[in-house]
Amino acid sequence: MAKRKAAILGSSGMIGQRFAHMLDAHPYFEVVAYCASDRSNGKKLADVWKLSDVEMNPRIGKEMIRATNPAALGKQGVEIVFSGLPSDIAGPVEDECAEHGMAVFSNAASHRMEHDTPILIPEVNPDHLASVEVQKKRRKNGGFIITNANCSVTGLALGLKPLVDEFGFREIDVATYQALSGAGYPGVASLDILGNVLPWIKNEEEKMTAEGRKILGSYKNGRFVDSPVNIQACCARVNVRDGHLEAVFIRDKNMPDAKSIARTLADFRAKPQKLKLPSAPDRPIIVRKEQDRPQPLLDADAGTPDRAKGMALTVGRIRVDKDCLRFYLLSHNTIRGGAGGSVLNAELAYKEGLI
Repeated sequence: MAKRKAAILGSSGMIGQRFAHMLDAHPYFEVVAYCASDRSNGKKLADVWKLSDVEMNPRIGKEMIRATNPAALGKQGVEIVFSGLPSDIAGPVEDECAEHGMAVFSNAASHRMEHDTPILIPEVNPDHLASVEVQKKRRKNGGFIITNANCSVTGLALGLKPLVDEFGFREIDVATYQALSGAGYPGVASLDILGNVLPWIKNEEEKMTAEGRKILGSYKNGRFVDSPVNIQACCARVNVRDGHLEAVFIRDKNMPDAKSIARTLADFRAKPQKLKLPSAPDRPIIVRKEQDRPQPLLDADAGTPDRAKGMALTVGRIRVDKDCLRFYLLSHNTIRGGAGGSVLNAELAYKEGLI
C-alpha cells in the first residue's frame, strides 16, 4: 500500500525536527513538505537543525523549507499534517489545514479543550477517537484535528491509567521537575536557570488538572465526560536538558502494597502494543527497582524497538506508607510528550481507518 503524504509544520523548531527524525523512512507516512515561517522559507533543514542528541539523515538535511500554505499543501495531495507550531499561532493554521480535508496531528494547546477534539494518548483513551467523526461533519472537506496532551500531563496520565483502572484512585498530587526543552528553543535564559529552579510555569498547573480529567475520562453519547480524578499540581522548571521528572502522591484508604502497584504498572499493555504500532514501545511503562532511578540522563530515552526510543515511561521509587502511595515517573517531553506522541496518534488513526 502506498504511503500517505504528510507535511510538517514548524519544521525549523525543536518539535518539528523531532517529527522529521521520527518520520524518516516511516512505514505509513512520507513527508513531502517541510514548512515553517516566512523567515525560514528557502533554507535547508540542515541550516536550522537544533537537535544535538540525534544524527540528522543527510538526505533530510537537503530538504528545502517552504512557507506555510495550507491551500498549497492540499493541492499537493497532502493528507496528514504534523504540527509543531507554537500555540499562539497554531490555531487558525491548523483549522485551515483541516478545512482543506487534512488530518492534523497537533502538539499545540490551541484545540485541546474543544468539545469535539480529542487529547489523545493511545494507551490511555483510544476510544476518544470516536469524537473525530463529529468533528469531520462540521468541516467542509472532512478534515479533523487530534491533539497531544501537554508534555507533563502525558507522562502522568500514562502512569495513572493502569492504577486508576485497577484500584479506582481519585486523589492525585504531583510535583513536576520540567526540562528546559519544554520551553522550546533556546529555552530559558541562562542567568534565570543556572544554579536555580523556577517554581512557576505559565498555565502549566491548570493544564494538568483540566487536560488530565479530559484524557482519563470517557467519550459517551457524542460528548466528553471528565474523569472524577482530582489532580493537583506544582510545576517547576529545572536545569535539565530533556525529560520531565514527576513526584506523584496518591492517597486512598484501601491502598495496596508496593509490589501490587509495581506489578500493575509493569504488566500494563494497551491498544498500541496489541496493534504493534511502529512507534509504540514494547513496554509502555518500565519499572525500575534501583533507589536512584529514574533519572533524566539515564532514562529519558527509554523504549524499544529503536523507533520507540524515548516513548516509554519510567517509574521508580514506589513506596507505600499506610494510605499514601509515592513514586517518581519520567517521560521524554519532546518525544513522548511532543512529536512522538503525535506520530503514535497518527499511527493509531491510520490503523483505525480514519486516514
